[in-house]
Amino acid sequence: MNQYALITGASKGIGKAMAKSLARSGYHLLLIARSADELQQLAQSITEQYQVNVHYLPIDLSANTAALEIADWCNTQTSALSILVNNAGYGLWGNFQELSLREQLNMLRLNIDAVIELTHHLLPVLKKQKQAYILNVSSTAAYQAVPTLALYAASKSFILSYSRALRYELKDSPVAVSCLCPGPTATGFSSRAGMDALAELAEKFNMSAEKVAETGLKGMFKKKAEIIPGFLNKLSVVGTGLLPKSLIERITAGLYRQ
Repeated sequence: MNQYALITGASKGIGKAMAKSLARSGYHLLLIARSADELQQLAQSITEQYQVNVHYLPIDLSANTAALEIADWCNTQTSALSILVNNAGYGLWGNFQELSLREQLNMLRLNIDAVIELTHHLLPVLKKQKQAYILNVSSTAAYQAVPTLALYAASKSFILSYSRALRYELKDSPVAVSCLCPGPTATGFSSRAGMDALAELAEKFNMSAEKVAETGLKGMFKKKAEIIPGFLNKLSVVGTGLLPKSLIERITAGLYRQ
């Protein structure tokens, strides 16, 4: 196999697990994250274990020119890109007005803008392949408003809606688009979002990053539109669709109260 997969947010959590899984299947890798040290260690480990080519680019995806720089770098590495995993993203916990506006806009820049820009730049390459895949990582938070995670949940709703629309637009092309919507996952999300106070609660429901990655990739290769790992997560999404929005908002506000 001479196919490449590009993964953002690849140095830890779901992205790291996906990188190892795809390498195990014979894919060469293009890895994106902010930490050069973590990427170097991961690349060395995967290369030694799976004997695939691993290239990495340490870059902050929220920077204005990052997506174009990544696309240009990718094109210098290979013309055989067949998988794009838009995994990079994070959340901020707190009431909208009390959180830093700059930090919230930076989060949206990474969670939304970077996904749009990188996908737009790389679609011409993906469409040249016999078969290609885009996997956008959203969240079960996409299915309802979440007080104290207002913009994070809204950004994930955007990714889900965008993925479905793009999927339809590309239905007659070689590119299949899927959206992975995990629930609580052991990725360090709570700490990054400033939710240490809820860490104990999260641990009771967390799925492993490896299990989420396995489910996500399996669904991607099956060309599923939406992929929700875990029975309880699927059940919660079904319930969200059946119950009044005002009730769901009260429930989520209670779960994520400060």
